[in-house]
Order: sequence, then structure tokens, then C-alpha cells
Amino acid sequence: MAHPSPSPALACSALSFAWPDGTPVFDGLNLAVGPGRTGLVGRNGSGKSTLLKLLAGELAPAGGTVSAAGDVGYLPQAATLDTGLRVDEALGIARARAALHAIESGDAREEHFTAVGDDWDVEERARATLDQLGLDGIGLDRTTGEVSGGECVLLRLAALLLARPAVLLLDEPTNNLDRYGRRRLHAAVDAWPGVLVVVSHDRELLERVDRIAELREGGVGWYGGPYSAYEEAVAAEQEAAERMVRAAESDVRRQRRELAEAQVKLAKRKKYGQKSAENLPPIVAGARKRAAEVSAGKHRAVHAKRLEQARDRLGEAEEAVRDDDAIRVELPYTAVPPGRGVFLLRDLVLRHGARLDGEFEVRGPERVALVGRNGSGKTTLLRTLAGELEPVAGEAVARVPLRFLPQRLDVLDDGLSVVENVARFAPDASVNRIRARLARFLFRGAKADQAAGTLSGGERFRAALAALLLAEPAPQLLLLDEPTNNLDTASVRSLVDALEAYEGALVVASHDVPFLEAIGITREVSLERVTSADAGT
Repeated sequence: MAHPSPSPALACSALSFAWPDGTPVFDGLNLAVGPGRTGLVGRNGSGKSTLLKLLAGELAPAGGTVSAAGDVGYLPQAATLDTGLRVDEALGIARARAALHAIESGDAREEHFTAVGDDWDVEERARATLDQLGLDGIGLDRTTGEVSGGECVLLRLAALLLARPAVLLLDEPTNNLDRYGRRRLHAAVDAWPGVLVVVSHDRELLERVDRIAELREGGVGWYGGPYSAYEEAVAAEQEAAERMVRAAESDVRRQRRELAEAQVKLAKRKKYGQKSAENLPPIVAGARKRAAEVSAGKHRAVHAKRLEQARDRLGEAEEAVRDDDAIRVELPYTAVPPGRGVFLLRDLVLRHGARLDGEFEVRGPERVALVGRNGSGKTTLLRTLAGELEPVAGEAVARVPLRFLPQRLDVLDDGLSVVENVARFAPDASVNRIRARLARFLFRGAKADQAAGTLSGGERFRAALAALLLAEPAPQLLLLDEPTNNLDTASVRSLVDALEAYEGALVVASHDVPFLEAIGITREVSLERVTSADAGT
């Protein structure tokens, strides 16, 4: 295991935090991050996003301290922007840019020079940063309401790159990014000169870090190298732990056997001693009996102590073995006959300019992938098909019961518990049935009573998926928008297994190529981004 730098650029000491309902997250957590790139990993719900918010000052700890050597920049997992902002406002350069334009127009007031400071090339740097992230087509005077979710993430990152903080915290930054956007973000991470901590399930991104910090059971374990080195180290630890369990189990069996054998010997010795004592004077026989009992008691105590110690070693060995649960996704049985019409798209023009010319029809249990660059309209098409948006022109008609799992997981009411959220979608289901279903999604006991607003990204996905799949009638069409964004590797495998067994129709918008390959996509729909002028024709 690697150890963090002795001179940390970012640290927390004895950090404690709990949600308002009393759900504990950290209790006395210590962390020290040195220079370079650190990947923060852990199971869904282990507190990764919460820790980044605490380090960024977005949340206040209940106890302990957080310190950083310089400014901290933070990119949250749900990186949204006010749709009314201009791009230069989102980048944090609007005031300096306005002052620069005023000076260039002949207005020499001191307040303008103060606003510009030493940043005379602010526009050039902003455009260069946008170009670096593949946003060269976005002008500084446009509004952020015209950009896609992926472009919004890159705009937030561009603002951070322009601010040049000493410490950069990124929470699932490749969520919602297409392959092109991911490559741009990877390059920005490679070039980052300061301290960087990134939470991600993106294997390719985690291969670019210098070390891995694993958040597990309220503590942090350190591993040198990229994610592949971490996996190898964990596998070696697991193998060693399992060997220790086998050795400890063998020792427990041996100690039980030796204790049983000792008891048999003592019983035989006692019987022999009683027979021998028949011809001895009572006082001598009594003394021998007492001595034998003391000796036998010591002998039994020695073997019992050895057995107890062996059991303790077994318990310690078993605790070292990882037991990472994965969700068990069971989709409802909804077979769709091959000839059954599922949905029809005809000469479709969507909001924000995307279009599908001609006719596109899905029949039977087809699996359709929506592909295209960020901003091409994949989410808009799903929302239109789900009935949430009206098309600008053309038709989008669904002919079977459907369920839509949106990218932002806004189907949940943050003020309600997980159980209460699921009950909204299945009012006729009993509480016991709901809890039984939630247990398969790793919401057991008090976890099922936790408020949705306190859930991590992965937990929120699990809760939303459970709510939609328990709803009635059972869906014959599933619409999934970036479903693997917040899932750990084991949970992605479970989702793949469930979708492989699902006999309904499926439409998925995803940039996760291995996931799309694994679920057996039968057709692709490619959406192209068009200009607003084109959309009006």
C-alpha cells in the first residue's frame, strides 16, 4: 500500500458528519492528500460525493477540521447551470470582459482597470480553454440554456480551469459526456498541474491517476498507481485474506479435535484413578483425586483457551475478506411479440433543433441505442417519447406501457423516504412487498427509511430504478438515459444481466460502449445537432 504525502495539500482530521435525520456518514475520518492526481473510489453509498462536498466547503462537518493549501475548485456530480446565464457569466469572466470592452471603447475609469487587473488576455484564455474542451462552437455571449448536459459539465470545468485553483475536486466528471468530450476531459486531467482528486467509475479516467484512495467502512486505504494496480493489489489482498480464513478454519477444527481428545483422555484417567483408589487409604485417595481434578481443570482450560484464540483468529480473518454486495435487478416479465408495434417516429423535429427525417418504427423486443454528440438531442428524444415534451413537428407515438429512467433521476421526491417514494409508484403494494423489493437493491432496514435527498448518486439510481420497476402496469418499453453513470462495476454487471433477460423493448442513450455491447443492441439511431436556423426550416 502506498502512503500519502507527508506534506498534504488537502487534509481532514477527525472528520464527522451525519445527515439531518441522524444517518451517520463519517465518524473521525482522517485523510491527507498530497500533490498529483488521486482517484477516490468506494462502493455506492460509501460517502465519496459527501466527502468531496465537505472538502470543498459545500457541507459543514459535525466535527473535525478540513484544510487546504490554497483555493479549492469543485465540480459537482450534478453539474447544472442557470439556463439564463451567458456563457461568460458561467465562466466567471463577465465582469472582467465587460471592463475590458469598456476600456477598449475609450472609457478609462479606474473601476474598469481594477476589474481587469492583470487579466488582459481573459477573452483569449477563455476561448482557448473552450477550444481545449471541444466547446469552440459556443460563443461567450450565448446563454447556457442552449447547451446540453454534457456541454454544461465541460463549461463548469472550463470555469475551474480558468480560475486555476490550487486543488481541483471532480465528482463523476465524465457522466453525460460523449466519447469526444471524455477524451477532452482526460486530456485536461493529464495536463492539470496542481492537486486533483477525482471520484469516478470511468476506468479510462482512473488509469490516469497517480494513486487510488479507497473509502471503505469509514476509513481510507491508499494504493499506489492507477486503477489497474489497485485492482491487482485488492485481488492479492483478497487472496491472502481467504488463505488466512482457510488456515484459521483448519486451526479451529484442530483445536476442537484436540479438546475432544483431551476430554476423552481425562475421562479415561479419571476412571482408572477411581479404580486404583479403591485399595488406598481414604486420605491418600482424596489427595490424589483433588490433584487429578486440578490437573484436569488446567488441561481443559489450556485447550479451551487455544480453541477460543483460534476462533478469534478466524473472526479477524473473515473480517478481512471483502463482502461487497451488488444490486439484484429483477425486471418484470413483459414479453413483447416480434410483430407488436412498440413506437413510431415520423418526420420528427425536437426542441433545441434536433431532427429525425423519415419514419422510424420499432416492433417487438428490439434494443435501440441513441448515439450522437453531446447536445444532439438524445435526452430530448427520450423525454418526447415518454410524453414529457411535445415535438416541434412530426410524430412520436408510443403504443405500449413504458417507463422512463431520466439522467437526472428527478423521479424521486427528496423529502420522502425511499420506501415512501416507491409507494407513490405502487400504491396497491404492501409495505412488506416494497421492503422485500428494496432489499434486492441493497436498501435494508433503516436504509430504506432514509430520505431520498440524502442518497448518493449510486443509491439514488438504485432507488429510482426500484420505484419504476415496481410500478404498474409492468413496462413493455424501457427508456434509459445514461443508466451506468453512477453505478459501481458490480452493479453495472447486475444491470446488464437483468437487461439481457428482459423481453420487452429497450431504448438506451449511453456513452458507455462496453455496456451497449453487453446488452445486445440491435439498432442505432444517430442524432445530429443542427443550428436553430436549420430547426426552423
